[in-house]
Amino acid sequence: MDDESEQPDAGNDLQRSADDYTRDARPPPVEILEMEFVYEALAHPRRRYLCYSLLSSSHWTLTELATKLVAWERDIPEEDVDEVNRNEMYVSLYHAHVPKLVELDIVEYENGGEKVVVADTNAPQVLAALEGAGASIDASQETHAQNDYEQE
Repeated sequence: MDDESEQPDAGNDLQRSADDYTRDARPPPVEILEMEFVYEALAHPRRRYLCYSLLSSSHWTLTELATKLVAWERDIPEEDVDEVNRNEMYVSLYHAHVPKLVELDIVEYENGGEKVVVADTNAPQVLAALEGAGASIDASQETHAQNDYEQE
């Protein structure tokens, strides 16, 4: 008896599964975001860091985000972030990156005294794409995010 005939035909099973999926697949619903939209949202490392932070908590003050992002970018503990660097990051987030994510309905500002950023309508899809891309986008961001996520 031939060795090939004794082994299960995994290749054909896999092809049948792919064929079944293709036959049953429907076009994605309109609510699914276009990849260009997701790429635009995640184009800048600071926006990716901000989105990664939403994986561990969906509610952040801008000061908390600024501290976390400086620590991630500099690869230092949050308690070692100085006020000058935190303030520079705060300005960057406030004037550039958060408004871009607000415009794309990924985050929004919660009403109140200090600016609080919370996840918005498109956040789940962008976060899913970010998690799927993972280390292929930025290995250090993935590492920081995973470490923080596991500690929560």
